[in-house]
Amino acid sequence: MCGILGVSVASGAVPDLSSALALLAHRGPDDSGAVELADVGCALGHTRLSIIDLSPGGHQPMFSADGRYVISFNGEIYNYRELREQLVAEGDDFASA
Repeated sequence: MCGILGVSVASGAVPDLSSALALLAHRGPDDSGAVELADVGCALGHTRLSIIDLSPGGHQPMFSADGRYVISFNGEIYNYRELREQLVAEGDDFASA
């Protein structure tokens, strides 16, 4: 099971998440990452337990192809293969496997 954290600050000065991510390391020992979005005053952190996508393409938090959106996701979408086929057919691209 992955570990997810989020921080929202009014001042825009986003704190360093490394110590908080270290506390979550047991939740996701395979990888960790953080994104600081100072322009909107928030940060996301993720410790990852790799089960389906073992590649570096599954690194989180993830950005959309255009960089507009960011997500930290824990869970499984059971019909992901069908959804992926549909989205690829519509022109979407994926970093993860």
